[in-house]
Amino acid sequence: MILIRLIDGLNEIVGKAISFVAVIFACMIIYDVVMRYGFNAPTLWAFDLTKMLYGFYFVMLGGYALRHQSHVRVDLMIDNLRPQLRRVVDLLGYAIFFFPFAWVFVTKSWEFAMRSYAQNETTYGAIQMPVYPVKIAMAVAACLLLIQGISEVLKLVLNKPEQHYVR
Repeated sequence: MILIRLIDGLNEIVGKAISFVAVIFACMIIYDVVMRYGFNAPTLWAFDLTKMLYGFYFVMLGGYALRHQSHVRVDLMIDNLRPQLRRVVDLLGYAIFFFPFAWVFVTKSWEFAMRSYAQNETTYGAIQMPVYPVKIAMAVAACLLLIQGISEVLKLVLNKPEQHYVR
């Protein structure tokens, strides 16, 4: 199904692109440590910026993690079930837990981001960096997670194993 391929492909691209952010904030931390302890010249921006980049990195990978079944789940109960019953339990889990949470996450993170943008919210550190880009990223990440959930439910409903859509 083309919708599944589009959603999975989007989260795959986003996940791989965002993974490079980890390299960036790791380099920034190393730079800050070298400057602080090697040259006794700490940076004013490194702590706040790496904290924001880590938050960006963490939330943006939610859809990618769901696509690869990397979220925490309790498989003790369903591992011994027949595949058909396991699909039903997974579908119920999405309907009862995932979609209500994802909807609240999308709506509240959007409100949170728009409030931050309207107030031109900044950090309280030595330098004042805008906070709203990370909060907008949280709303985008919530949408990516929600649509990935739709893809996973479609796979369950259509009884399509994951390997049919991996490219």
